[in-house]
Amino acid sequence: MRFGLLLAFLYSGFFSFGQNYDILLKGGHLIDPKNGIDEIMDLAISGDSIAAVAKDIPESQSKKVIDVKGLYVTPGLIDMHVHVFNGHTPGSYIADGPTSVPPDGFTFRSGVTTVVDAGSSGWKNFRQFKTQTIDQSKTRVLALLNIVGVGMLGRFEEQNVADMNPIMTAHMITKMFPDLLVGIKSAHYWGDFTQVDKAVEAGKLANVPVMVDFGEHEPPNSIESLFMEHLRPGDMFTHTYSNGPRVRETVVDANGQVKPFVFKAQERGIVFDVGHGGGAFSWVQAVPAIKQGFLPNVISTDLHIQSMNAGMKDLCNVMSKFMALGLSIQDVVLRTTWNPARVISRPELGNLDIGAEADVAVLNVREGNFGFTDVRRLTVDGTKKLEAELTIRAGKIVWDLNGISTEKFK
Repeated sequence: MRFGLLLAFLYSGFFSFGQNYDILLKGGHLIDPKNGIDEIMDLAISGDSIAAVAKDIPESQSKKVIDVKGLYVTPGLIDMHVHVFNGHTPGSYIADGPTSVPPDGFTFRSGVTTVVDAGSSGWKNFRQFKTQTIDQSKTRVLALLNIVGVGMLGRFEEQNVADMNPIMTAHMITKMFPDLLVGIKSAHYWGDFTQVDKAVEAGKLANVPVMVDFGEHEPPNSIESLFMEHLRPGDMFTHTYSNGPRVRETVVDANGQVKPFVFKAQERGIVFDVGHGGGAFSWVQAVPAIKQGFLPNVISTDLHIQSMNAGMKDLCNVMSKFMALGLSIQDVVLRTTWNPARVISRPELGNLDIGAEADVAVLNVREGNFGFTDVRRLTVDGTKKLEAELTIRAGKIVWDLNGISTEKFK
């Protein structure tokens, strides 16, 4: 009887003669907003999953030990607004076009393990996007489906109301790819609220949120009407700090004051997404907004070739901009992990739960004198800049900036 109890004890996992873990991140400052962790702890990985989060996990229990003292360990970052339907369709803009980028080349180096493509494809070409990009990528690629059937083929195609089919859009989400499609996108429409309303109709049918890029109306349509009458709680307004007043009403007025209805909209549940992009983030909007307490719900890049070499560099750069405006690293990690995971209803992402897929970012906060540029080529100075030291996707090291996971050459 005693021998049987001893065997049960040995097999229970409380005692082991071997190494339980494949990777141990030792001594880092963990930030996990979902679980309320903000302190120095160790994190262990077995296979593709997080196996332990605790203080002082013995190094002898892991095959590989990585010293991350002085660094921040966070869930793998989620960039909720990118364009990665890269391709070669003649004349195309973003849908299977050269403006989109291949995800793996631009994600891991900034700590990003999950991206959400923001409407590059519609229901007519999503399957091509899946085969061509999603299935070929190590990055987890989710997507918002454009309400326009051909997606972002070009500005003229995006005006085609006849190609805005809520039923087919919803069917593609609910019947075909519910694991990949997390919402709907309305963008670049020159008319009234027709495209937004079609997108919301599809969102109701599929029970998913809508993201709206509401910036090409001259004169501009009312964003108060958009927030209070057309969108639902949980729907997303992107390019929050854009300053193109001729074609888009801004959240900060000409006197530098956040419009009162903007706070009310956020209280109502409208999600405000940064969506930096190549032309949609201006200090003249962001600085007064942050000073007055209007913070974005989600920080994202709007990654594509026309943004990544200009004011927007990568997600770490955009996070650093908000730190230059006074947000803490905890604030920006929340807005790039657990907040976007909740917005897209993927609670398995953006956290360091035991048993969760091991998507982890190890970030360094560099201190010095740095300049952060908006889309108008205006610069705000800052003293801290985030940099991705190590990125782990599904338990595999996919980015190591300074070789902290490797053996030293002798």
